[in-house]
Amino acid sequence: MTTLKGKRILIAKPGLDGHDVGAKVIALALRDAGAEVIYTGLRKTPDYIARVAAEENVDAVGLSILSGSHLELVALTCAALKREQAEDVPLFVGGTIPRSDWDALHAAGVAAVFDSEMSLEQVVDEVARRLT
Repeated sequence: MTTLKGKRILIAKPGLDGHDVGAKVIALALRDAGAEVIYTGLRKTPDYIARVAAEENVDAVGLSILSGSHLELVALTCAALKREQAEDVPLFVGGTIPRSDWDALHAAGVAAVFDSEMSLEQVVDEVARRLT
């Protein structure tokens, strides 16, 4: 079983999307794998997410985006992480994201993109792989 023991991971819901069941499911899966998970709640700004990431000294940030504004929100979050001198923190994105946008997200600095076709085990394994 994959372990994330000792890792601190921030899960955030940027933008106006009000659906957080998926984010909570991922947070629980990461916690069950041993990570300390910090969940920011709904409708947080990229600046707020970056500030919390820096203050909490997290090992990774996971964004859950279902609104279709993933390209814009990732760009804003990456810029905010840079302003907070946390640009080296791996950024993961999951949600309703067309595969046609994955390359652009990777080019923007996203470590991995997750969709609803992936199992929780696959998500946890990929996060662990990127954090070791």
